[in-house]
Amino acid sequence: MKSFFLKIRYVWKLVSLLFFTAVTFAYAMFQGGFVSWFLFYSFLPISLYSLLVALYPLRTFEVTRAINQEQFSVGEKLIGTITIERAFPFPLFYLVVEDVLPEKLSKLMEMQEPKKLLYPWFKKKIIMSYELSRMPRGEHRFTQVRVRTGDLFGLIDKEVTFDVENYFLVYPHSVDLSYRQNEKQFEQGAASSKAKFWQDTTMAIGIRDYQPGDRFSWIDWKSTARRDRIMTKEFEQMQSHDVVVMMDRTPSDVFEEIVTFSASLAKSIIKSGAKLGFVSIGSEKSIFSIGETEQHLQQIYYHLAKTDCDSGTSFAEIAETELPVWQSKNATPLLVTSALSLDLVRKLERLGSRSHATLVFLVKKEGERITSEEKVMMDRLIKRKIITKAVGAGRFEEAFKEVSML
Repeated sequence: MKSFFLKIRYVWKLVSLLFFTAVTFAYAMFQGGFVSWFLFYSFLPISLYSLLVALYPLRTFEVTRAINQEQFSVGEKLIGTITIERAFPFPLFYLVVEDVLPEKLSKLMEMQEPKKLLYPWFKKKIIMSYELSRMPRGEHRFTQVRVRTGDLFGLIDKEVTFDVENYFLVYPHSVDLSYRQNEKQFEQGAASSKAKFWQDTTMAIGIRDYQPGDRFSWIDWKSTARRDRIMTKEFEQMQSHDVVVMMDRTPSDVFEEIVTFSASLAKSIIKSGAKLGFVSIGSEKSIFSIGETEQHLQQIYYHLAKTDCDSGTSFAEIAETELPVWQSKNATPLLVTSALSLDLVRKLERLGSRSHATLVFLVKKEGERITSEEKVMMDRLIKRKIITKAVGAGRFEEAFKEVSML
């Protein structure tokens, strides 16, 4: 409908231009004299230029868009460059170039419209650059560039939209967490997994005689030369365990903080040497099996970049369904939510006895305090030996320290 009205407006202006030209010519013919012909010849160049602008084919422009990178993190700056190339250097007095933002970005008030007024004249290559600061998390697709031009007096103006597609992801921000197992729970016999051991090869604690199967890189050459027999370094035995992060995707105004904290958890768990599973259920069901590689972490980050708070099922029902599955795999569940409902607390109390170790993180906005009702819910869970911590944005690094009351 909008394009139809634009065409009607364009045709009306073109007809008006021809009409005014004809009027000035008729006036000069019938009136005669210097003034009338001066008026006609003064208006004629403007009329001819406007007519040429009207006939000039903007559709022949070649429009491309370049973005400084394909992947961003939340808060990073996007630098876009739009290049317009044309074959015939017709003199254009002005050119308004606008990069049409996706709906998600255009709704953000802090996003300035990437729109500029340029004066190309005879230039065959026109370049427009712009910046978008503080990019929000998500999947963004730029599809169109709008170009508008006209004559000096606004008698003719025309607009063309070009299809120019660029796709990129903005990954969630993450903070450095010092993930560690809760030793008090393990003293009570609540081991998070079956015993799995690995060697920390970054720090040797001694030397021993070479044994079949030892790696060549473990050989201590100085000790070997000194003792005249092959000696290898001995490393500290580290216990490994499996962890699953379950993220609440029910609608919430703290969802961005939940995503940030979940991303930080995933990164710190993989970094600690533990194996990680991830559960995210909303309009689509995304469950990542246990893994410990950097590629596994990137798959989770890719999901977190695109996910939204679109779950039609309560987090309590999801926990009731998924927790027993992961408990049977001897994985430590870490639940990330922004609300402690009575239904969730009751289900965790019932499932807690079967769980080796369950941690619940209550995510809050920066400076927001927990309510008295949430305090009661947290106390109920703690009595069942389900560790519950409130973590506020800006203080996520305290998640594995002593419980901090917000």
